[in-house]
Amino acid sequence: MSTVAVREVLISPGEYIAGELLSDVRHEYYAGRVEAMAGASTPHNQIAMAFASALNVQLQGKPCEPFMADMKVHIHTADEDWFYYPDVFVNCDPAGQHKHHCDTPSVIIEVLSEATEEKDRREKFFAYRLIPSFHTYILAAQDKREVTVYRRTATDWTRTILTGGATLSIPELEFTVSLDAIYARTGL
Repeated sequence: MSTVAVREVLISPGEYIAGELLSDVRHEYYAGRVEAMAGASTPHNQIAMAFASALNVQLQGKPCEPFMADMKVHIHTADEDWFYYPDVFVNCDPAGQHKHHCDTPSVIIEVLSEATEEKDRREKFFAYRLIPSFHTYILAAQDKREVTVYRRTATDWTRTILTGGATLSIPELEFTVSLDAIYARTGL
C-alpha cells in the first residue's frame, strides 16, 4: 500500500481578508491557515455586550474606542500574520485602526466557553502579547462570576482573579465596572 503526500494550501493575509468580506461565517487566520469559528451562547453574548456597553459609555469623548465581535485583531511578526476575532477590544491608536481589523489594541476581552477556553488562555494570549500596544487581557467565565485580568508590567504579566461583586478597573482607560453589571443579565 502506498501513501500519497497531501500538500497543505496556505493563503495570504490579503486573500483571507478578501474572503472574510464575502463569507457568512467568521474565520480566524493562523499564518496561512483558516479555521471557522463556532457560534456563541446567550450568556456569552450577554457578558460581551455588557463589557462593550460599559466601555462605550465610559470612553465617550476619549481617544480610545471599543469594538465587538466582527472586528479582527491583527498580529504581525517578521514571518507570520494572525487574525483573531476577540469578543471585545479597545483601541487607543487611530493609526492602527483599519476598516476591517486593528493592529494596535490595548485591551482585549474574551468570554470563555468550554470550546474556546484553552485556546483563549494559551494560544491567543501568547499571540496577543506580541502586540506592543496590548497591556490588559480580560477573560470572563460564562458559567460563574469570575473574571481573570492579566496586566503587562515592565518585565512580565500579573494575574488577578475577580469574583462575586468585585469591581474591575482599567486605570489606563479610566474605566471601572462591577461584576454585578457584567453578569446582570445572566442570572449568575
